[in-house]
Amino acid sequence: MSTAPATAPRTAAAPPGAAMTHRQIMEALTGLLAALFTALLSTTIVANALPQIIGDLGGTQTQYAWVITAALLANAASTPIWGKLADLYDKKVLVQLSIITFVIGSAAAGLSPDVPFLIGARVIQGIGMGGLTALVVAIIGSIIPPRERGRYSGYMGATMAVAMSGGPLIGGVIVDTSWLGWRWTFYVCVPLALASLVILQAKLHVASVRRTGVSIDWLGALLITLGVSLLLVWVSFAGKDAYFAWASWQTAALVGGGVLALVLTVVVESRVAEPVIPLKIITERTTALAIIGSIAVGVALFGSSTFLGQYFQTARGHTPTEAGLLSLPQVFGSLVGTMVSGFLITKYGRWKRFLVAGSVLMILGLGLLAGVDHLTPLWLVCVEISFIGLGTGMLMQNLVLAVQNTVRVQDIGAASSSIAFFRTFGGAIGVSVLGSVLASRVATLSTGGLADLGVASGSGGGSLDIAALPAPVQEVVRAAYGDATGRIFLIAAVIAVVTLVAVLLIREVPLRTTIDITPAAAAGGERPTGAPQVGADGVPAAATETATEAVPAGASPAGPGPRA
Repeated sequence: MSTAPATAPRTAAAPPGAAMTHRQIMEALTGLLAALFTALLSTTIVANALPQIIGDLGGTQTQYAWVITAALLANAASTPIWGKLADLYDKKVLVQLSIITFVIGSAAAGLSPDVPFLIGARVIQGIGMGGLTALVVAIIGSIIPPRERGRYSGYMGATMAVAMSGGPLIGGVIVDTSWLGWRWTFYVCVPLALASLVILQAKLHVASVRRTGVSIDWLGALLITLGVSLLLVWVSFAGKDAYFAWASWQTAALVGGGVLALVLTVVVESRVAEPVIPLKIITERTTALAIIGSIAVGVALFGSSTFLGQYFQTARGHTPTEAGLLSLPQVFGSLVGTMVSGFLITKYGRWKRFLVAGSVLMILGLGLLAGVDHLTPLWLVCVEISFIGLGTGMLMQNLVLAVQNTVRVQDIGAASSSIAFFRTFGGAIGVSVLGSVLASRVATLSTGGLADLGVASGSGGGSLDIAALPAPVQEVVRAAYGDATGRIFLIAAVIAVVTLVAVLLIREVPLRTTIDITPAAAAGGERPTGAPQVGADGVPAAATETATEAVPAGASPAGPGPRA
């Protein structure tokens, strides 16, 4: 059969080494980033609404943390499954399916009559978020060479930054608008998600080659979800009088069962043909170190967005809208960190220095926040959270970029979703653990403060409906929350040191200029490198392992991508 000429139909599959034009990439990114923005927004838009939500529904501090943790856990558990599906089936259909799942969860959350129902709805939301998190990154990694990806990762990082950090402000405005109320923090995501669904249908033209004879590792997914869930339940409820003690048969059962499930996960993943978390990929040096670093990033990212909103409202007495405005320094810090690092990486091809700088800034911000109490000047708190924004902005997408640079295009879904899984997993653990520490510390401080007033410790110390308490008790409870907040950020700062150690140990590999790895890097079981193979004419050779996607309508059948 003859070779297709340059004037082949627009829908023809891309030949090896072909690249999309900047316009085609931006059209595809419009829908992808709209979907990703909606999903990530749902994670943080409830942050400033949670005090009112839990107060209206009669929840506790533990349930407060679990409204966030449930979504993060479902997100983390489903992300590797979506990532594996992305390597096997049509990515466009999968993205649309994940959006529909997300819409169902959002609508259910808005209708919640009580906290347990809300937590269940958040699980459905989390499953949809897991799909969007994995698939957007996988599609971007499949159509853009790593050297050019820094330019587009900046757009993605900016979207994530605005959604993650700007969500609390949007949620605060909604809660403070009398004719809307907190339920619209969930409803508002529905039209945005449906709009992204329409955009993707019109603009995303990506066809995947379906691989036959493969199956999803459902047992591995079940085991890892079970192991993580049991450990999180243990951390959340152990040591509380209403539940069970640290040294108890419940602790032994939960910890033993969780550890056993995770050990069995490793055994299963090492034996199945299509593991949901491929050990071969995640044990590669760069990927393994990026995973370790991502865990602490998740703790800083989700922990700060969750508990800062509570600090501004519960400890300092600000409205949800004011709490959102006070979080803007973190938004701007994250935007600057993401955009500037993405631009410089694309221009110079060096990325490790930004990971190191981001780690240092993140540790600095968390360490400074360890000293906050209920009297700390708010301008100082804003400065400190801006450092967290700068640090996480430099780390999030660049850790993914470092990993995508070392894997073949057909493994990008699994590799990218593994990073997203452990980042979200770190966030779920962080919110659960930090929430438990905060609850215990608040109880201790409240008991002491109420005792000084001659009030019994059960007279409001555990309530999140602060406005319903007598004025003297309100003051004690607010002071307790403010003084307890510093401890959770101290713990987060210690965890963040692990990220710095991990990125220092990562070897910087030059970013390749082809979408897939080169034959020389893949041959003989040699560890892939990022250096492109260069032909006699000085042009990078096309990889033999081609991307499975077809060039969208209007794409040039060949030629390099744009250079920033």
